[in-house]
Amino acid sequence: MSSESSKKRKPKVIRSDGAPSEGKRNRSETEQEGKYYSEEAEVDLRDPSRDYELYKYTCQELQRLMAEIQDLKSRGGKDAAVEIEERRIRSCVHFMTLKKLNRLAHIRLKKGRDQTHEAKQKVDAYHLQLQNLLYEVMHLQKEITKCLEFKSKHEEIDLVSLEEFYKEAPPDISKAEVTMGDPHQQTLARLDWELEQRKRLAEKYRESLSNKEKILKEIEVKKEYLSSLQPRLNSIMQASLPVQEYLFMPFDQAHKQYETARHLPPPLYVLFVQATAYGQACAHMKSSQPPRQDKTLSVAIEGSVDEAKALFKPPEDSQDDESDSDAEEEQTTKRRRPTLGVQLDDKRKEMLKRHPLSVMLDLKCKDDSVLHLTFYYLMNLNIMTVKAKVTTATELITPISAGYWAASVGRKEEGRGSLEACGAQSSGIGLRLMLSLKVKQSPRCDLLSPDSVLSCLYPGDHGKKTPNPANQYQFDKVGILTLRDYVLDLGHPYLWVQKLGGLHFPKEQPQHTVIADHSLSASHMETTMKLLKTRVQSRLALHKQFASLEHGIVPVTSDCQYLFPAKVVSRLVKWVTIAHEDYMELHFTKDIVETGLAGDTNLYYMALVERGTAKLQAAVVLNPGYSSIPPIFQLCLNWKGEKTNNNDDNIRAMESEVNVCYKELCGPRPSHQLLTNQLQRLCVLLDVYLETESHDDSVEGPKEFPQEKMCLRLFRGPSRMKPFKYNHPQGFFSHR
Repeated sequence: MSSESSKKRKPKVIRSDGAPSEGKRNRSETEQEGKYYSEEAEVDLRDPSRDYELYKYTCQELQRLMAEIQDLKSRGGKDAAVEIEERRIRSCVHFMTLKKLNRLAHIRLKKGRDQTHEAKQKVDAYHLQLQNLLYEVMHLQKEITKCLEFKSKHEEIDLVSLEEFYKEAPPDISKAEVTMGDPHQQTLARLDWELEQRKRLAEKYRESLSNKEKILKEIEVKKEYLSSLQPRLNSIMQASLPVQEYLFMPFDQAHKQYETARHLPPPLYVLFVQATAYGQACAHMKSSQPPRQDKTLSVAIEGSVDEAKALFKPPEDSQDDESDSDAEEEQTTKRRRPTLGVQLDDKRKEMLKRHPLSVMLDLKCKDDSVLHLTFYYLMNLNIMTVKAKVTTATELITPISAGYWAASVGRKEEGRGSLEACGAQSSGIGLRLMLSLKVKQSPRCDLLSPDSVLSCLYPGDHGKKTPNPANQYQFDKVGILTLRDYVLDLGHPYLWVQKLGGLHFPKEQPQHTVIADHSLSASHMETTMKLLKTRVQSRLALHKQFASLEHGIVPVTSDCQYLFPAKVVSRLVKWVTIAHEDYMELHFTKDIVETGLAGDTNLYYMALVERGTAKLQAAVVLNPGYSSIPPIFQLCLNWKGEKTNNNDDNIRAMESEVNVCYKELCGPRPSHQLLTNQLQRLCVLLDVYLETESHDDSVEGPKEFPQEKMCLRLFRGPSRMKPFKYNHPQGFFSHR
């Protein structure tokens, strides 16, 4: 029933029982509008505040009616249905009122938006008109400014002064009676005079051009003459090359070298000049002829001259024809940004970059061996480095390597027994360590290796650290801990190398810039060259001696035969190179290690001397400055137990004979036989030690080591010291 009544309701009719009378329209107004109802027109007539009050009232009535309906339903009386229906109808009327108010609100909102939009359009139109006016004003102001700032072309012309104009200009141009009082006529007259002067100068310019063409023709004729002269001079120089070679005067080669030397960095240039001067001075001292290059010292420049020239050229501007293609190529080949590690590697490479040019020094020794020195300059570190290489006239057949076994199979057949058997008979720890040295190799095993051949040429100069104190701060920025890791590729930065290049880095007062000094290089050149020759000759002599020692032969020259008796029974059976770490682990070398004589720049060797069941081990420390600095021997005898300088005074005396009394074993200068003489003396001392040992009467059979050496006195003092001093030419042994 309620649904049917709601369907029969007329649209656009508002029923508001108990509502205020303002919500109804007058019948007369409706009749005047021709029975047409419009809510949009009604919105203009209604007051929004009253509609808001009507909205609140309607909501309250709906709330009250709903509460009453709920109360009636809860009580459930017989007449409740009628009352509920009545209240439902009233509630529907209120709902209609709310819908009407909602429509009115939406209409008001739409009208408000439309009004706002119209007002905004008016404001935009006014703003556009304002902008147009401002633009016109600005345009007019610019035009006015241009007019005010207009400058005529004649203002750019530097006219002569008024005094000079009236003084030099003719009267028909100056017209003093007219121009003095009229600035405009005065300016026109001055411009006429300027035009007249320029015509005269143009005429002089044409005359000068004609003279210039004549002079250019004369220059071209002389150029043709000079260009034809150059091939003739070249042919003359080419024809004189055999004469230069015969007279040892390579003028052409020297000229090319000096032209290349212009592109050397200052330290390498100082080295080149001083080394060349030293070679010429040495050659002049050897002969009375004019100065020429010394045969024993040759200086040359290697590297790319074009790269050296490019270092001094300013960076060129980007070219227009390449910019577009480069930009496209960069876009197509664009990659990810390099990582931090890659950036550090690039910075390290740039930090350690060498100059493209280098200086080569070839120092020839007496036995035709040549020391090749290549000097480099590290531009960013401002230091010099050197790489060394030794070449000999004859190839060195026997290489020196760690772990070379001198004991051969033939020695086993002689009845001496193998080294393993000797180790089983003795209780020495050092002998077992010596047997294990075959698998250990030392990085300083080669006497002529580039890494060690020039080490400690001057005391303490090992070439592992940079001599420039400022480099450490540069290393910290790129993550370089020390230069030691890069010396194999870059070369060694010895101190004497810096001095040959005229570089000096004072540690007390570091300088911001170090300048190459010719006097510093000249003062060290001769001494350094002599030390280099001595070092090469010493290493080559050691190389030849080691070839014999590794085969168990101690070479003794005829000049040194008188230092030893005619018969030496003890013999060298093994000579090997050991590592610095192996030497430090030996128990009988602790004294040398504690005194600091076992540095990592030295070379270390192990010798094994035997006679019968007695095995004498000798750990040898060879200083890079050999033979001016003697080798140091530490001994360990394995016979009837282990004997060292700690438990046997005679072993200490044997060490003293070899280490302290080495001057007796130097032989003729330059004392290259010192090491082999010390080893031969060691064999003699072992014979004396064993032959003078008392024989145990309880043991039957012949004495193991019969006395063959003549001794004035077998023992002396409470420590029963043995006679180790050999007296020549009498041939007997005595105490010192």
